[in-house]
Amino acid sequence: MTSTPAEVKGVRFMVMSGEKAGGGNGNGSVAGAVEEERAGVSASAQVPASALARAPTQARASAQARASAQAQAPAQAQAPAPTQAQAQARVSLRERKRQLTYRAISDAAVAMFLERGFDKVSVAEVAAAADISKPTLFRYFPAKEDLALHRFADREDEAARVVGGRAPGASPLEALRRHFLAGLDRRDPATGLCDAPQVLAFHRLLYGTPSLVARLYAYQGRSEAALARALGGGVTARLAAGQVIAVLRILAEENWRRIDAGESADRGYAGAVQAAEEAFVQLRSGLEPEGRG
Repeated sequence: MTSTPAEVKGVRFMVMSGEKAGGGNGNGSVAGAVEEERAGVSASAQVPASALARAPTQARASAQARASAQAQAPAQAQAPAPTQAQAQARVSLRERKRQLTYRAISDAAVAMFLERGFDKVSVAEVAAAADISKPTLFRYFPAKEDLALHRFADREDEAARVVGGRAPGASPLEALRRHFLAGLDRRDPATGLCDAPQVLAFHRLLYGTPSLVARLYAYQGRSEAALARALGGGVTARLAAGQVIAVLRILAEENWRRIDAGESADRGYAGAVQAAEEAFVQLRSGLEPEGRG
């Protein structure tokens, strides 16, 4: 969900220095990634019309003759149209580039927020650090808060995906329970049970900034809507999804508060598991024990 300090600083350095970050147009900047995404195709596949205009008359005539011959050639002699798999691969490549651009801008912003505080960094400063314009930045991130919460956006539909991909015979609630417990076991920051210094720093930034907390609730609202759809839709599904997302949020917040108070993740693990088990029992049984009037 978050990047290590080295990763954050590394991304920021690449963005600001123009160091090449694997592939791309070679300048390694966010602006370069944006330009590449807009292009959508390789420059080598484009032939400027001005090239023929500048060519000698004889060369132009020769080129026109070849083009005419190709147009009259049998259909099977022409290059085959791209397959569906090839088209999907190109779309997938563009999407990967887009996600890398999102992450580079977000990481640059988070590095500045951690260093100076969320409210003391302007959107204009983030755009300048990323070497892009403010309008371009807002095309990726509609609000300043989204720059910090990009990782949460990546996980908006996680609960829905867990339900949709559950094992045959497993109930939605059991699948969600196992997923949360597995997250505790691997110290997933999303569970709140993670004492890595960079995660602590990010959580302090998040929970110490009211506007970020408010924006986070909007992300959780979308998680709730996605889970309700995965559960079949309707009022009953919405009620169930609302309860599940609330439970996951509260469990994560309680784990984070203990970590922030100085408890290690390893020491808090047993208590976090117990709290999660009790929470899912309550989800299964409802607010009142069975047989109670």
